[in-house]
Amino acid sequence: MLRRLTMNAPRKPPNYLAGYSPDLIAQIQPLITAGTLGQHIRRRYPEVHAVRTDRALYDYVGELKSRYLRSAEPLAKVAYEPRLQLVHQALGTHTTVARVQGGKLKAKREIRVASLFKDAPAEFLRMIVVHELAHLKEREHAKPFYALCCHMEPAYHQLEFDTRLWLTALALEGDGGDAASPRAAADDTSPRDKG
Repeated sequence: MLRRLTMNAPRKPPNYLAGYSPDLIAQIQPLITAGTLGQHIRRRYPEVHAVRTDRALYDYVGELKSRYLRSAEPLAKVAYEPRLQLVHQALGTHTTVARVQGGKLKAKREIRVASLFKDAPAEFLRMIVVHELAHLKEREHAKPFYALCCHMEPAYHQLEFDTRLWLTALALEGDGGDAASPRAAADDTSPRDKG
């Protein structure tokens, strides 16, 4: 009986800010407490990207790859993945798929991005794509990996932190977290924003 209750208990949302200093967390705590973190992120990152389909995502990733990683292995697939965050608690994945073809082992590289990035600010999509592209050259999260991320996106570390704030706002606002989405800005009819 106890086991069944434990399995059906609601899962605590991931702590996207784990690993950051308590001083830094204390700076954003007032926004969390006031319930305005999503609005803060939306004001800071109002641009909505147009990368809505898998094909558009493939082209977007291909552009960045050809600009910064021309000698890296080609990508066989790039797609949005609706189950990614739920299953792997990851926002993006990079995989190598090995197949036997005519007696030879062929490896194909794939990048999958969590579907929630369809509604993310443009800068956050770029951050996650840069992160996954960096894994084509550097497998581990070490200094060379982050140096490559910063080469492709100089504001990488700030964007990673702000993406984690955005994800925190989504988790706090419940399913969908529309208030943190830049697309929700067009639907916001509060008097404060009508200025």
